[in-house]
Amino acid sequence: MSLLHSPQKTAPPAIAFSDNRKIFAGYHPHASAWDELFDRASEPHDHCSPLVDRLGQLAVSQFMGRRASADLAFINQGITFSVYSDQRGVEKIFPFDLVPRPIPASEWEILEAGLIQRIRALNLFLYDVYHDQRILKENVVPSDLVLGSKGYRKEMIGFAPPGGVYVHICGTDLIRDAHGQFVVLEDNGRTPSGVSYVLENRTVMKKVFPHLFQDIRVRRVEEYPHRLREALSSVAPYGAASPPCVVLLSPGPYNSAYFEHSFLARHMGVELVLGPDLVVHNDVVYLKTTRGPQRVDVIYRRLDDDFLDPETFRPDSLLGVPGLFRAYRAGNVTLANAVGTGVADDKAVYPYVEEMIRFYLSEDAILKNVPTYICARPDDLKYTLDHLEELVVKPVNESGGYGMLMGPSSTAAQRADFAEKLRENPRNYISQPVVTLSTCPTWTEDGMAPRHVDLRPYIITGESTWVLPGGLTRTALVKGSLVVNSSQGGGSKDTWVLEK
Repeated sequence: MSLLHSPQKTAPPAIAFSDNRKIFAGYHPHASAWDELFDRASEPHDHCSPLVDRLGQLAVSQFMGRRASADLAFINQGITFSVYSDQRGVEKIFPFDLVPRPIPASEWEILEAGLIQRIRALNLFLYDVYHDQRILKENVVPSDLVLGSKGYRKEMIGFAPPGGVYVHICGTDLIRDAHGQFVVLEDNGRTPSGVSYVLENRTVMKKVFPHLFQDIRVRRVEEYPHRLREALSSVAPYGAASPPCVVLLSPGPYNSAYFEHSFLARHMGVELVLGPDLVVHNDVVYLKTTRGPQRVDVIYRRLDDDFLDPETFRPDSLLGVPGLFRAYRAGNVTLANAVGTGVADDKAVYPYVEEMIRFYLSEDAILKNVPTYICARPDDLKYTLDHLEELVVKPVNESGGYGMLMGPSSTAAQRADFAEKLRENPRNYISQPVVTLSTCPTWTEDGMAPRHVDLRPYIITGESTWVLPGGLTRTALVKGSLVVNSSQGGGSKDTWVLEK
């Protein structure tokens, strides 16, 4: 979730109708997408009726006043972003839409069970590929895809992290298709970001619409930092202090997610540290303090594998800690997430998660994947090249919506350029059919209109697994756009998991 890289400016509303008109008056759901609030006949879904009834009583003028209050709250809380190309250096408010995205309790129960099942399988897969490699030997997942992945770390072979957990924090991206079914778009098992905006969005919503939360019972999200610290403490290495010393390791204030790093450290009650704040002695990690060195037991790290330790990975890294991987291999410190988890969220390995669930858990997958063509396979490459104008083509190790080809909106020149890239390095790409993401009413310069959304729930695993009720709903602010990433100009909404 990048604040600093967002190129999108939110234009001031240019409303063409009376300010006394109700905010949902004249709202028409998208013709071919599932709408999160309304059915095809423009009637609210049963679980959305209380929200639509109460929110829909607002006139445009009243709603705009609430928007101004929300903007002020975001400014006061420092939730802004900079556009690098804007030479004025003006801080912009992070785009946030005041119409929440509700999920009924019955539906959330299914999502929660599916996410827990999925993370169990991914953790078993990671242990397996760094130890016995049964799933590779039995040809359930092709060996060349795993062993040739940029995220596969040979340094982790034969090593089990303290607590036996590889993915402690996972952000799994879900989308709802035109039939209203949730499917998994991808897993983010390295350093997933964005959860601070879930918590801040809820804080702002409670300030702006306090009576809504009195009338409608919504599951709480505020316990996330407590749950995260509990999970991290539960997988501290043998010999750790009681309570364990937990720190959050950040690349520093120039990182686009630094707001989140400082937010989470503050709300967990742990130290926010940079690489130079830590030192390794006799394979033990210490935090430099004014009272002398303090042993560190658990590091929630927000830098990529390559930059963690210049002795083991990139020697030119100034962000990491020399000797950190030695201390990790010695079992003296827990890293969350573990080194080498990137192989599990490689987009060319993702299509096999349903098979992983059957292989390790002897269960059918509760949540299905989007159909995916792996361009490393000759037949899939041929199909992709023959249907570029119909598909979304993605590089396997990029994030934030970068490096993609959106076939239906691409030019002939863009498709020709991408075809060349595919032929040169097919392993680096996958393709998927275009899925029409669900929409949610969103305030635009023309009033309330449908905009496409996705959902990123956050799954925390320590001795047990807990799923944050809801997650980050990301919103495409441009009409017709299916790209919701904040780095591509998207915004966000508060996600409401309704109580039974």
